[in-house]
Amino acid sequence: MKPDHPEADCPMILILERVANKWAVLVVAALWKETLRFNELKRVVGGVSQKMLSQTLKALERDGLITRKVTPTVPVTVEYTITPLGKTLAQTMDALRIWSADHIGEVVAARAAFDARDI
Repeated sequence: MKPDHPEADCPMILILERVANKWAVLVVAALWKETLRFNELKRVVGGVSQKMLSQTLKALERDGLITRKVTPTVPVTVEYTITPLGKTLAQTMDALRIWSADHIGEVVAARAAFDARDI
């Protein structure tokens, strides 16, 4: 399939489509710490629908950031684990988490100042 626009196959855009998604960020962060089953992930991530979590996991697996292991038990056990590639992304995301925590006050103040302006 040919891209609709020349930038569609740009590596940065392809990656940003994945990592700019808040659910993907939260799932990668959760799996960075430990392997989790679907319902465990749903509890850890919080607020995500079953459908959205399922779509997010499939996309992350497709991109090689997580793996899915199915164990034929009754009921079937499905576990998700971060890959070495996913760990490199998680480290990068952690830097953003740290920056966010360090600067949230400044961002909130800037928003309040902007919103208070008489435009």
